Amino acid sequence: MITHLSGNIFEVSPSSIVIDCNGVGYSATISLQTYTEVQKLDKTHLYVQEIIREDAHLLYGFSTKAERALFNLLISVNGVGPASAIMMLSSMSSVEIATAISSGNNLALQKIKGIGTKTAQRIILDLRDKITGLETSEVLEAGSSNKNKFEALSALEVLGISKKITEKIIDKILEGNPEIQVETLIKETLKKL
Repeated sequence: MITHLSGNIFEVSPSSIVIDCNGVGYSATISLQTYTEVQKLDKTHLYVQEIIREDAHLLYGFSTKAERALFNLLISVNGVGPASAIMMLSSMSSVEIATAISSGNNLALQKIKGIGTKTAQRIILDLRDKITGLETSEVLEAGSSNKNKFEALSALEVLGISKKITEKIIDKILEGNPEIQVETLIKETLKKL
């Protein structure tokens, strides 16, 4: 079983990557999170999940172990295949998905293309207990700034303010003060709109 790939990036797109490992090119499907991490690199190291089917051997590549672990949890849910899991990881960050699952926020999951009400509820029901046991500090303990960013974005979205407008402002505020409280972050963001 292939668990990781290291080598030169031969070709990369928002949905796939080809890594040259000593003259052999391995193609892997990637999420937008991973694409953002590797798009400007010449060499990379990806954590890989290999899925073997009757008609194909598929590789899914991730820039972090946390993203791969979350992918494996997602595909363990009945009705969520690898394509849906990659779509989820491309639509939301690992922290946002983990937070939505642990808080039972099925509306956040339903915003992802291909995830309906029943699937979102099944994901939360099946993974709520497992997500807290994830062996990585990156997903659930990614620092309060990531959780605070997600909570502030969600709160501002409820107020009817577009995520596209507020995300850059929140990022600038967090850059200067990563430990800011959620309430203060929302107030500061509203002042800068």
